[in-house]
Amino acid sequence: MEQLIHTIVGYLWSDTLVYLALGVGIYFTFITRGVQFRYFREMFRVIREKKEDSSGISPRQALFMALAGRIGVGNIAGVALAVGMGGPGAIFWMIIMGFLAGALAFSESTVAQLYKFKEGDQYYGGVHYYIDRGLKLKPFAAIAAVVLIISYTVMMPGIQMNTIATTFKSTFHIPPYISGIVVTLGIGLIIWGGVKSIASAAEKIVPTMSGLYVLATVVLLISHYDQIPETFVLIIKSAFGMDAVFGAIIGQAVNWGVRRAVFASAAGAGESTFASAAAMTSHPVKQGLIQAFSIFFETALILTSSGLMILITGMYNVTPPGSASPLVEHVPGVAAGAEWTSMALQTVFHDAGAWLISLAILVFAFTTLMTYYYIAESGIAYFDRQNKYPIFKTIAKIASLTALFMGSISSTETMWALGDITFGSMAYVNLIALILLSKPLLKVLKDYDRQRKAGKDPVFDPREVGIKNATYWEEYADQKKASLITPSIEKSVSLKKNSSRKIA
Repeated sequence: MEQLIHTIVGYLWSDTLVYLALGVGIYFTFITRGVQFRYFREMFRVIREKKEDSSGISPRQALFMALAGRIGVGNIAGVALAVGMGGPGAIFWMIIMGFLAGALAFSESTVAQLYKFKEGDQYYGGVHYYIDRGLKLKPFAAIAAVVLIISYTVMMPGIQMNTIATTFKSTFHIPPYISGIVVTLGIGLIIWGGVKSIASAAEKIVPTMSGLYVLATVVLLISHYDQIPETFVLIIKSAFGMDAVFGAIIGQAVNWGVRRAVFASAAGAGESTFASAAAMTSHPVKQGLIQAFSIFFETALILTSSGLMILITGMYNVTPPGSASPLVEHVPGVAAGAEWTSMALQTVFHDAGAWLISLAILVFAFTTLMTYYYIAESGIAYFDRQNKYPIFKTIAKIASLTALFMGSISSTETMWALGDITFGSMAYVNLIALILLSKPLLKVLKDYDRQRKAGKDPVFDPREVGIKNATYWEEYADQKKASLITPSIEKSVSLKKNSSRKIA
């Protein structure tokens, strides 16, 4: 079974997908005129906006909910795995893919907002919804929804849980099944509270832990300041095949750098589209900008921090796939993963470093697991919009919690391979769908550009730019226009009454 899983991963993550992800990232950066860079200041403005009513979640909550999904074990253990397989140059390609992923995150999140719908006081949208409404490919959308439900209930939770279990076993000697029981119960309590419960928890947890992790990195870098220049030189040389040791594995550096960047950020695979669609906002582009910002935060701070820590302290080995012996072996017998980052932190913080990385793993993985269930629920809502069959959500919760516990006692390699299958499958579907939807995306972006140049706070009406099937936004625009007309009528009536009194 494990051999079959690894064979599937090999086919999915061939050079085709790696260069497709890079190419589509460059394409959207070009056609949006570098929206992730030119609207950087605008991102801070829209993050501070408040939602207009009690429906959905706020832009700030959507940001932290997306970050909860993006900042997981991929930013700690995944970075180590990229270095272990592709050498130090993989860090460079992770960062490059991260910047290109800003355009991907903007595009997929904007389109998710464009084709979302409202059910009760919650909003739903995502990959399968824009395949359905934007491309009008209902059978394909249904298949995507089924893949999504299976992926995020059964295949994805195990990676996060497995990393928590192995880290706590290494640091605190806690049996993996104990960690599995505790985390499963904790996640169970939260997912039964719904999307607003998930968003509220993420908003409180993510900023605190992220700040603590980055602060620890800064302290470590300061303590090793003399090694920073040579580390950057090593990364650049390895990335372009100029290093004497790592020059022969440039292909692995690109492959593993892009692969782990897609896994860590989830941009291009469509994972953040569900949190994006859940947000209340006045224009789809606003949520696209917020998600692009989340990529900068995740890549520039968390992902890069992890990579620099293990390289500067020398806590890594490099054994390319298929190699009989390691090219470099600084920590003999220690497999690539969170333990490398833990060992790096221990060079400065001693035992506290191991405790810190264990806490970071727990928090990042826990918040990621919260968002996984919401994504699965969005897939279920595609088939059961009015929640007539709540049994489906109950089954999904039970399946998700079962898979979560099983992850604590399963093979680490198998868990990562299942995650790669999920992200590889979703990336193929989503990247192709985004290319086909680039025309409506550009219409929405140009509408936002026009309104901002006119000094307005953009409000979207799809009919003004010739976009169909965006029914939520048509209703929203009508409500906004009605709310502007009503006060003016009331003011006119009031003026007439006052005028009549004066004449009398």
